[in-house]
Amino acid sequence: MVLSVTADGSAQYHSVPAAVDTAVARALPAATATDPQAENMLLLQTASGGWSKHYRDKAVDYRRPLDAAERAALRAPARKDDATIDNKATTSEIRYLLQAHARTGNPAYLQAAGRGVAYLLAAQYPNGGWPQYYPDRAFYRHQITFNDDAMTRVLELLQDIVESRDELARLAPEFGVAAQAALERGLDCVLATQVHIDATATIWAAQYDEVTLLPAKARSYELPSLAVSESVGVLRLLMRQRDPTSAQVAAIEAGMAWLQAHRLPDRAMEKIDDPAQETGRDVRIVARPGASLWARFYDLERQQPMFVNRDGAQVAQFADIPNERRVGYAWYGVWPEKLLRSEWPAWRARRGIPADDTPPQARH
Repeated sequence: MVLSVTADGSAQYHSVPAAVDTAVARALPAATATDPQAENMLLLQTASGGWSKHYRDKAVDYRRPLDAAERAALRAPARKDDATIDNKATTSEIRYLLQAHARTGNPAYLQAAGRGVAYLLAAQYPNGGWPQYYPDRAFYRHQITFNDDAMTRVLELLQDIVESRDELARLAPEFGVAAQAALERGLDCVLATQVHIDATATIWAAQYDEVTLLPAKARSYELPSLAVSESVGVLRLLMRQRDPTSAQVAAIEAGMAWLQAHRLPDRAMEKIDDPAQETGRDVRIVARPGASLWARFYDLERQQPMFVNRDGAQVAQFADIPNERRVGYAWYGVWPEKLLRSEWPAWRARRGIPADDTPPQARH
């Protein structure tokens, strides 16, 4: 990737032909050491600068040695570019390569990490959001994606660059200014996508239409909805801001209030063996005094727990989901527990917000 600056001063990153990039790598001084996993990351980095979450239709395993045929195929100019930020892809490789560079001094790892950051900057929409995949726009991959903390992880990484945090400090001289601008746009997008229902701010959806910024559908059982797990990550990101704006503070308070109000008290989830079920296992919700639980998704009208079959049809209750879907997806969890119990009160104390100044909908 190469950097150019437009007339308005904004940064743009463009792909470099593979032959040019290889020539640059060969011109680098000999590495003092190598790291096997980092070497595989160099091979698996795509032409756009990002990484896929799959290799040969399986989750990428950088610990597995690649044979000569695989290496040749990965270097082929016609290789598919399926780079993504899903399932921690690209952000985790950037972090690992920087750690490997710190251990080995190998300049190729630093260069590859920089190409990864340039990929993230190039993938960002003008409105501040990130698609799940780039440059691939097939299916729902073009949507702004918080699902599984995809966009949140990108913003966390960019903020680490801005703050010269840990191994990301090595990229601050080159990318600090562009990362700051991208972070600000991303945080604006976070505020713009907080779902309002009846004029009241709630939490966030898992994915959004990149034009309208309305909650959107992804897989058949992932309908437009309020997403608790992803919202926890978004709220932690907002709470990380050293000098939050009044809009960011309001978004945090509204999100926390919603999570408090939609806690399912005195309930817990149990995973059990059940030979009578098709999978031999099951998940059930049981009464447990003092416990708390949240559904993964809440509908956009009644704001009640939402459950969906593989065919995209909503069902009335959790028990109505086929066994394969009950055990194969995280429909319930305790994602907000620590956030509400300790992180939010500590954040409020740092901001000087009185402990009893709790939004009405958050009180019990």
